[in-house]
Amino acid sequence: MEKRIVTTSNAPKPVGPYSQAVECGGILYCSGQIGLNPETNSLVEGGVSEHTVQIMKNVEAVLKEAGLGFGNVIKTTIFLKDMADFKFVNEIYGSYFKAAPPARSTVQVAGLPLGVPVEIEVLAAR
Repeated sequence: MEKRIVTTSNAPKPVGPYSQAVECGGILYCSGQIGLNPETNSLVEGGVSEHTVQIMKNVEAVLKEAGLGFGNVIKTTIFLKDMADFKFVNEIYGSYFKAAPPARSTVQVAGLPLGVPVEIEVLAAR
């Protein structure tokens, strides 16, 4: 199978040796997104809610670049620094998946890149 790298300037540039997304076999594997503003390449100000809004914008930009949308998302993983933030993240996240939401895992982790409170990765299918 051939793989295709998906890159957009409307989402943050990778901060390491990885791609924003890779498509292979009709599946788009998106790298985890954090609350980085792609215009300034700096973290958004505020708490977990502001970070989650920016993350979903970043995810949307990567999906759009691949010719997909939230309706194509089949699986997500949410990484939380504090599980007490779940309700805030879930409310914002849920507003993007009103019908037929994807499968999802949510885990609490000891730490995330740049000390952010949340990271979200998605898989989408053509």
